[in-house]
Amino acid sequence: MDKPFHFKQFSVNQDQCAMKIGTDSVLLGTWTSVDNNPFSVLDIGSGTGILSLILAQRSHAQVIEALEIDDKAYEQCVDNFEQSSWNDRLFCYHASLEEFADEIEDNYDLIICNPPFYSETYKTKNTQRDLARFQDAMPFEHLLQSVVSLLSGNGLFSVIIPFSEENNFISLATTVSLFPKRIMHVKGTATTEIKRSLIEFSFTKTHIQTSELIIEISRHQYTSAYIDLTQDFYLKM
Repeated sequence: MDKPFHFKQFSVNQDQCAMKIGTDSVLLGTWTSVDNNPFSVLDIGSGTGILSLILAQRSHAQVIEALEIDDKAYEQCVDNFEQSSWNDRLFCYHASLEEFADEIEDNYDLIICNPPFYSETYKTKNTQRDLARFQDAMPFEHLLQSVVSLLSGNGLFSVIIPFSEENNFISLATTVSLFPKRIMHVKGTATTEIKRSLIEFSFTKTHIQTSELIIEISRHQYTSAYIDLTQDFYLKM
């Protein structure tokens, strides 16, 4: 049985979730802007609920709702929410994104998502893991169309994807009138290639703020930028 993952202000059980807590979710949760003081947040494909929990710690949002289709992950997300200090602000829906978008009339000030993205060539025999991680479970087009229907007019949509998918994702987003506002490229070390793109979208065309984050100087020796971003959460930062 997997042990809980302990952060400074909360813990996350993950033994029932196919996708375990990783750097991607922590980066997205800590990088996403809460400067506009969002009242309502939606976490699409929540898994353990890690993104919602990070945003509950970072913001004063009164409504933080998560969406999870997998039975076991949904149950674990609910349990992690209930055990946190912010359980009165956190709620998880057990539904597909399509069902949710069709039924919910509310709009959200902030939508956040660490979407599945691996291609057919990476599929395994583990159905639950495949559902959590593969793009055909949540095609980018479907995700973006749903975001457009659920995001408030002045809202922000924040996502992390492979760098190789950046141009395609931005192109698809532009066709539904979502435009990049901030982009951060993530590299493991200074000499490695860009691995991830974190992108923040809005309905307003604006100058794109770009930045780069290098995680490590050497093995387990982290850059000051990475420490600054994550030190409120990781126990050993």
